Amino acid sequence: MTNMARNPIWISLVIFGFALSGCVQSQMTGTASAVDQSKAMMDNPVELVNQLSSDISEARMAQLNILAPDGFKKAERSFFNAQKDLEKGNQIADIRKSVMESRNYLQQAQEIATISRTTLADTLKAREMARSAGAAKFENEYRRVENDFLDLTRAIERDNLSYAQDNRSEVIERYRELEVRAIKEETIGEVRALIARAEAADARKIAPISYGRAVDQINATDAFISANPYAKEEMHAMAQEALFKANRLVVITEQSNRITTMKPEAIVLLMEKHLHTISAALGAQDMRDQAYKTQLDNIIGSIDSLKSDRTFMSEKNQALQVEMETIRADYQARIDALNVRVATLEGKTREDQMAKERMARERMAVEQRLAAERKFNQLYVAVQDYFEKDEAEVYKQENQLVLRLKAMRFPVGKSIIMPENYALLSKVQKAIRTFDDPRVIVEGHTDTTGSDDVNMLLSQQRAEAVREYMIANQTLPPDSVAAVGYGAERPLASNATSAGRAINRRIDILIIPEEKPI
Repeated sequence: MTNMARNPIWISLVIFGFALSGCVQSQMTGTASAVDQSKAMMDNPVELVNQLSSDISEARMAQLNILAPDGFKKAERSFFNAQKDLEKGNQIADIRKSVMESRNYLQQAQEIATISRTTLADTLKAREMARSAGAAKFENEYRRVENDFLDLTRAIERDNLSYAQDNRSEVIERYRELEVRAIKEETIGEVRALIARAEAADARKIAPISYGRAVDQINATDAFISANPYAKEEMHAMAQEALFKANRLVVITEQSNRITTMKPEAIVLLMEKHLHTISAALGAQDMRDQAYKTQLDNIIGSIDSLKSDRTFMSEKNQALQVEMETIRADYQARIDALNVRVATLEGKTREDQMAKERMARERMAVEQRLAAERKFNQLYVAVQDYFEKDEAEVYKQENQLVLRLKAMRFPVGKSIIMPENYALLSKVQKAIRTFDDPRVIVEGHTDTTGSDDVNMLLSQQRAEAVREYMIANQTLPPDSVAAVGYGAERPLASNATSAGRAINRRIDILIIPEEKPI
């Protein structure tokens, strides 16, 4: 929904236009419904602030904080003022004022951001590739080029488009230099360290094939980067492949060293144990008396069956939801038609009928809100029982549910989801599915260790990793789950202590139930 559509002034103008044009009663009824919903929103400060909170998060995900930094900062400041007014129980007029100020700043920022995206398209691409390569770890150099980039977007905000056009090429080149350096010194440096680790474990002798592949890949990558500094996609892909092969070499070397001390039967039993563990977890038949290929086929067949069943259930649920919406719309149309007929038979005027319908909608709105609150509270209690105290904190934030994942752990400086997190994420999926098609926002947060740029990027990458996990496991469709990184901007505790920093390093899941139209 655009900001224009959310603007109550705009809605009022549309209504006024319908009235002047003498629309048919069905159109007027629909417009009256929009007015009632808009009025209900304006009379409910909690909904006003919650909706603005979602819009601020969406604006950050759309990069308005860098495409129109001054305007976004003003919008966020007004939003924080609205939050404070709400927490203090101030007059609704004060809350409305702060909300409207924030929305006006957001609208202006969106207009500027559109110009920035067009003017600085190549610059934005160079920036993203540098960040993806890890350039933010070169704190001083990265901060300087980042400030120069923000100078470009601020110039656009101040209607100085020529400055941005004249200086963007230099900023692009500096991002590219940092990207190449990051790939060589960070990714390739890590690869060389992994190969050295494998060499110390006698990889040349015990895993010569894997060792040769890893060395060949790193040498080819280094040579390619030097010869093709602007072939960004190929360079990045080769570096990632080198990292994969080096990690694989370490694993193969460690496993090879392990089995050299084992007897043949022990090796066979170990392989059998791994296959059986997987098949047992899948609920598949015990086939340890069959050939390994048969056991593997058994596992693959079980997985395919589960995937097929999941797809079927997903399609069935979608079809059921469409059917329910159709039935609901049909019943509502019948009710509206009966209301009109009753009004006609009773000799009611159109104005009386509209007033009656408006009162009915207001009553229905109150009833639905109360019913929604009761249902939300019931689901909140149910979700609380899904988690142990050391796994997650579950609490209400007005009409949203927040899952603070206390047990979610990532490798230091990484955004890879490790297997030990799967059980916790499975409970998160269950919590989300407890609600009917909610919207979900995954928030990434860090402590203050390291630079602001590194923390912001890392928090975004971790939030994106959780989002991709949910999509891959069909928890939600892609357009229903978003990810946003806040870096160290929103601490829960002091960063002066290790305990406080541990609390601040977190993933928060915001579950926003769908508001059914009246």
